[in-house]
Amino acid sequence: MTIDQQMNNEEILIKSLAEGILTLTMNTPRRLNGWTLPMMDALKASFYSANLDEEVKVVILTGVGHYYCAGVNLGSTLKLGHPQKIRAQIIAHNQALFDAFITLSKPIIIAINGHAIGASVTSATLCDAIISVKQATFSTPFAALGITPEGCSSVMFTRLMGEEVAQRILGDEGWKPTAEEADEISLINKVVDEDSLTKASRKLAQEWISHERGRQYRGELSKEELLEINAKESIELADAFLSSPFIKAQFSFLFKKKKYVPACLFAFMLISRPLWARLL
Repeated sequence: MTIDQQMNNEEILIKSLAEGILTLTMNTPRRLNGWTLPMMDALKASFYSANLDEEVKVVILTGVGHYYCAGVNLGSTLKLGHPQKIRAQIIAHNQALFDAFITLSKPIIIAINGHAIGASVTSATLCDAIISVKQATFSTPFAALGITPEGCSSVMFTRLMGEEVAQRILGDEGWKPTAEEADEISLINKVVDEDSLTKASRKLAQEWISHERGRQYRGELSKEELLEINAKESIELADAFLSSPFIKAQFSFLFKKKKYVPACLFAFMLISRPLWARLL
């Protein structure tokens, strides 16, 4: 990693360690804290360092602005290329991202400072606790995008909320619960006022440290089970990304946003799919 890259990572992910609590703050509010490759690399590197640092007892992940995170920024992660290479990259990137949350050995609190979308929601359920401000909403628009659930949500959501509610959120309805609704269905653990988020998160972290609490997973799932689910979902997601429904959905979305150049690329992918799909 170059010095410039390191500086960029330090700017997009602010780190502070005090009293055994490592706070990681996503700091790209203009991009709604969306997960670009640099952001995801910074997160994974920070988790890896936290695993090795004996001074770190609890990790808090939060964001700046009115969005906790707008999810993975596909424009910065998906690049056109050979279909087999694209598929392999999607599998590797997706699996590595969620494995980083699963294999973090220190308890982790997600402090939701605003709206959360996609992978930022599913990854949060892989952590020990989620505290949210009242203004937040939670959205996992996988069905609308023509892709399959990720971040172990195909299993975790049912474990936390039951099959019916999980399908409302993950399926065609695309229900987007508010923070208070998310608390009622056990998607999150606690709702607080905006000015109380930092205090509430640190208080919980301090309680865990005083009780020497170790890492715990929600939904009565083990680390090994979650790693297996993530590996399976990553393959399914890669196949979905290269499917006609996803390509059509991306073309429609980009065209409506008047982003005609990337829209044309997806149009070309759709038209030529009968040829390159044979290479998968």
